[in-house]
Amino acid sequence: MAMVEAAPGQPRISNPRGLPLQSAFRTNPADNFTGYRSFKAGSFEFTRDEYFAHIRWPNGQHTMPVDAFLRALMRDVAWGFFYGTVNFDGVFGTTNYYGEVEMFAGAMNESFKAAKRDYIERFKSDQLMRIFKEMIGDWTNQGYDPFAAPMETGVPWGTKNGDNDPAVTRQRVTAKRMVGLPGDTPRRTDANGFPVNRMFADVPQDEPEVEVEPGFEHEVSAFNLFAYLSRSDVTWNPSVCSVVRESLFCPTSEEFILPVEHGNDRCEWFLQLSDELIWKIRDGSTGRDTATIVCRAGDICCMPSDIRHTGYSTKRSMLLVWENGSPRIPDLIREGKAPTVAVQF
Repeated sequence: MAMVEAAPGQPRISNPRGLPLQSAFRTNPADNFTGYRSFKAGSFEFTRDEYFAHIRWPNGQHTMPVDAFLRALMRDVAWGFFYGTVNFDGVFGTTNYYGEVEMFAGAMNESFKAAKRDYIERFKSDQLMRIFKEMIGDWTNQGYDPFAAPMETGVPWGTKNGDNDPAVTRQRVTAKRMVGLPGDTPRRTDANGFPVNRMFADVPQDEPEVEVEPGFEHEVSAFNLFAYLSRSDVTWNPSVCSVVRESLFCPTSEEFILPVEHGNDRCEWFLQLSDELIWKIRDGSTGRDTATIVCRAGDICCMPSDIRHTGYSTKRSMLLVWENGSPRIPDLIREGKAPTVAVQF
């Protein structure tokens, strides 16, 4: 899976809380009744039964429906903990420090913090990622795909029944320059296993014709982004399709619900390419509702770095996410040297 990493030569990973690194990990044998293994990372313990995922830590515990937990865990794994905070729900999640990661319970929830029941531990990213990958592999049953829309997959319920390794080990698209360039991420076609999605049957599949001066064949290219997105086999998975220095275009197709509340550590631009998407915006540190944004084709919005958001899309839609991949931004924002919003009026 592609990891979001700090650029080489950047300063030491910030640790604003001064937390020690946890190094204790354990995978327990399968339960005699459910057939699922349980996992421990630091002081966090993870178990699942036929319907629920259970998370325990020294001063508390939390239960999530297992389908919601697996969809969130899948994104955290595939995105390499992503930019900033991945809230699985209003209680549990991770925050990326690009080489290290904090796992928390209640740290972004004002009720937990007011009761002093919030809890945080810090890990090396690659070590925590290993246990997360083991968990998503063991807890995903045959036929269930935590990356797919609900009507395109099986069910996660019940006792252990096989696995779906091809689904949970997909490689996230991370183009080095642009999709379709020689040696880079290829376009999607029927031949390489990407048929047009059922909701995008009306999307034209013609590709642009590019006439290139001799000697520039590897420098000039174009592709049909709408056709590319119409063949996406997953939802809510922004993949890097073009790169200009630290400017990343990460388009994606969206259906049903973004299974996490993403709290970015930098501003994030959204361009709605088709149909409609509803964003629910909450305060990043407390989880309080702050706004609802309805985006239709052609609308553009920017998410500040101090909020978190989740989205709803009834009909599969296309979204372009524009990220500034600079590793310097999070610390600049924490130090008050960069604003939390992209535009000030």
